Amino acid sequence: MRAEASGNMLPGATRDNCRRYNGKLMAGLVYAVVAYVRNPVGIFVEELRRELHPAHTHADAHLTILPPRLLGGSEQQALDWLAQACQSTSPFEVTMGDVETFVPLTPTVFLRVARAAYRMRELHDKLNRDALYFNEPWSYMPHLTVAKMDTEDEVRKVLDIARQRWHAYRGPREVRIESLTFVKGVGERWMDLAATPLGGVAAR
Repeated sequence: MRAEASGNMLPGATRDNCRRYNGKLMAGLVYAVVAYVRNPVGIFVEELRRELHPAHTHADAHLTILPPRLLGGSEQQALDWLAQACQSTSPFEVTMGDVETFVPLTPTVFLRVARAAYRMRELHDKLNRDALYFNEPWSYMPHLTVAKMDTEDEVRKVLDIARQRWHAYRGPREVRIESLTFVKGVGERWMDLAATPLGGVAAR
């Protein structure tokens, strides 16, 4: 999977600084928390990604709850905090909205979360503490990544196609978030460390 680190810049951050941050961070070992999307929306996104950017099809469809970060403690401390926070969080549903892009920050095409995005923001803020805390350079934007292209020109070429495909999609647009997965990776290579159900006990 690829956990996306994108959104609106926080006050005081510049585009160049954010790009340098993104490149430097993603070159080393980082961690993230995601909710995999294993329903028709997820299938649609993975098929569309194969059409738009065949070289980057290894990422399972997911909603990023905590973008890539260094840890403020050990992996075990992060896992323990994630399990604790998830136990007091009920499953919830979000609805996907329009196809948008993070250009000029990153050449990413994504589906915006249109309904109940505030639940994802609340969950993000709740988890971004203790061993999982990280001072993110972007404000958190609830979204489902469709494809991270290599250049802004490529984004402009595929954006209309993505919007046309999403407009023609007739399946459900709701995504139910019932479980979070703690992952780690370097560059484009990620591995799952633990899946933790909301309102339950970590399944490792």
